[in-house]
Amino acid sequence: MDAGTRAVVPAGPQLVSRAARVRGELVCGEFMDFQVEARTPPCATMDELSGWVTGLRQELADYAGAENLKLCPSATPVIGGAGPAPVGDHPRYRDGVELFRTMVDDLAVCALHVHVCLPDREVAALVGNHLRPWLPLLVEMSANSPIHAGRDTGYASWRSVLRLRFPSLGPPPRVDSFDDYRRVAAAMAEVGGSSFAELPFWDVRPHPRLPTVEVRCMDVPAEIGDSVALAAVVRGLVVTSARLVESGEPGPRLRGELLRGAYWYATRDGWPGPGADALSGRMLPARERAGRLVEHIGAALEHMGDLERVTAFVDRLATRGSGAHRQRATHRTGGLRAVVDDLADCMLLPDPPAVPKPPA
Repeated sequence: MDAGTRAVVPAGPQLVSRAARVRGELVCGEFMDFQVEARTPPCATMDELSGWVTGLRQELADYAGAENLKLCPSATPVIGGAGPAPVGDHPRYRDGVELFRTMVDDLAVCALHVHVCLPDREVAALVGNHLRPWLPLLVEMSANSPIHAGRDTGYASWRSVLRLRFPSLGPPPRVDSFDDYRRVAAAMAEVGGSSFAELPFWDVRPHPRLPTVEVRCMDVPAEIGDSVALAAVVRGLVVTSARLVESGEPGPRLRGELLRGAYWYATRDGWPGPGADALSGRMLPARERAGRLVEHIGAALEHMGDLERVTAFVDRLATRGSGAHRQRATHRTGGLRAVVDDLADCMLLPDPPAVPKPPA
């Protein structure tokens, strides 16, 4: 954002140019020139990850300040960003514009993507079958885009709404093997649902160039601690799911319509209200669904030393809601500029002050 107006500006390339001299490929551009992406190297522990995220955010904020800019960890632009936005200079991005046309005009959205090392491609493809029912809850826990282009959308994750209109974005298909996964991806590309068969944009995918499973459904959180806790949740889910795959468990057979419905409910209401549980088809309180998640992955979390961190994160959500609640609370008391300033402060503070408790 411009430090004076707080409106989003297409300054991503100049910020990347400055930062990449020091951090190389750990800093890069994204689909829109409004964005800059920070990538950590592979980390073995959440403490190591926290150190990298904190350091990279601090450095990028410093570089931004030198350009009279602010960095805002929000999943959609708070001020500005309406209408066609400048797309980054990359063949993949240009192909996306050619394929989807006006649909990409307002796709200036920022996400948290988590990679978990899993080099076995067969297991990596089947892990998605087990992750599918938990993805709407990850959307709720990370929701941080209630405001878009100066307007409260009435949704907790407007970024997710923008993404779910695309045929190739959203929950992954249920597949029987890695070959089956590749056949579905190729068919989607053949009918124009995605740009590249080897690089589908589903919310869970075996990454085509890295030995990882990548989970892509989450908004970028405002707070560093939330990013790290969500990474721990994702790692716990992938490890648990891989063990189930290796034991011969095929994963639940969810109706696609029910899963998309659970996604939509998560985008609108986010945390802390009731939401659709894709496993049971029932409406359940957020805390109950989160408790089921922690129970499901608890053994993996405890083995990796992450159980306390994740439990504390769930407790924080119950106390003060997600980033969407934080943005709205700040907006009510200080307006849009205050929202931007509060989020910009989160670039520097691992544990920002709590905001008022969300309504029941």
